[in-house]
Amino acid sequence: MFDLVKQSYQAGWYTIDNVKTFVIANMITKDEYKQIIGQDYDAVTTPQSA
Repeated sequence: MFDLVKQSYQAGWYTIDNVKTFVIANMITKDEYKQIIGQDYDAVTTPQSA
């Protein structure tokens, strides 16, 4: 899943919030998030459901 998310983010198909959703769903780790985005995962800015 990591490779798919990384490629999709780099292609512009996913936003940072999309990538955070994969962390929330336990489909990628916080370390993998950092590898994709280039910054630490910050749970405070995690998208909240209404």
